[in-house]
Amino acid sequence: MTTITYLTRIEFDFGGISNVRAYCEQLGMKRPLVVSDQGLVSTGLLDRLTEAYGVSLPLFDGTPSNPTEEAVMAAKAQYDSENCDGVIAFGGGSVIDLAKAVRLLTGHEPPLAQYAVIEGGLARITSNICPMIAIPTTSGTGSEVGRGSVINLADGRKVGLLSPHMLPNIALCDPELTLGLPPFLTAATGMDALSHCLETYMAPANNPPANAIAIEGLTRGFKALPVAVRDGSDRQARWDMMMASMEGAMAFQKGLGAVHALTHPAGAIKELNLHHGTLNAILMAPVLRFNREAIGDKWQVLAGILGGEPDTVIEKLNRDIGIPSGLDALGMTSAHLDRVAKAALLDHCHGTNPRIATEAEYRAILEEAR
Repeated sequence: MTTITYLTRIEFDFGGISNVRAYCEQLGMKRPLVVSDQGLVSTGLLDRLTEAYGVSLPLFDGTPSNPTEEAVMAAKAQYDSENCDGVIAFGGGSVIDLAKAVRLLTGHEPPLAQYAVIEGGLARITSNICPMIAIPTTSGTGSEVGRGSVINLADGRKVGLLSPHMLPNIALCDPELTLGLPPFLTAATGMDALSHCLETYMAPANNPPANAIAIEGLTRGFKALPVAVRDGSDRQARWDMMMASMEGAMAFQKGLGAVHALTHPAGAIKELNLHHGTLNAILMAPVLRFNREAIGDKWQVLAGILGGEPDTVIEKLNRDIGIPSGLDALGMTSAHLDRVAKAALLDHCHGTNPRIATEAEYRAILEEAR
């Protein structure tokens, strides 16, 4: 039996943030906690939300670039002390993931580890959570339409908290909020979106709608990303990248694969604090080559979309948009690679790759990506 579940309410267009107060009222939120980060606060972009809502709201701006259980608990403490009744996530994927975890704890007892999918947490997550609106300010993770939250636990693991109940009630997607995104962040988050489309399409599960959405997102994003990097004020490119990002996350309900099985533990290396999208970009071509025989005719479909051999085209795209040359350039050592290869076997994306890798094969992929 094939089970297919789609998804949540999406409000998408330029200027959409102007409706945020009405959406809060529809969800019964009178005092939502805004979850964001200090970088966004410093840019002044958060003022757009305040202006649209009409009054200042309680704000947690302590989201780290890789969200941690410690930050989740700090935000939840503020949620309680401010007598909040809902959550607005305003930021990139890290902000939205952290906000989802805060939301989870409004109706579930800590610690977070018990809700990790690898610990059987899916069955422990219920609908007993506060309402949430997710407002993305980057085009990459698509977390605004995702049912998961990826968090670095206090024990050092980077895990996925996964449940349909964790989908935001409303994804408010306003491409205007991404117009000022710097070129490198545009590139790194954009490659995250493309990686979702690629991995979903390669995943072996039977979900034709997800495949179709992944192909559409890949086609749209591959054309738009170089334009958005080159000219961040190009409104059509920004619209297309936010749509491709959303489509990637809509599609990966089907499952991801070896890229994410590796980048999740790599992103948990505290001393490096690496950007998820950058890691995905660097690992994409080696994983494509590893999967080639297992995906059969899908390779030629990808070649048709990308206009050449998929691995070669992705490597060229990385160079063109300024992605670092390899894992060595990010400071990863052989000891780090050993650790990541071992941890990848325990990641929730490991089992949905079309070719199940051994630890040694993961280590070889990482070596190729140096």
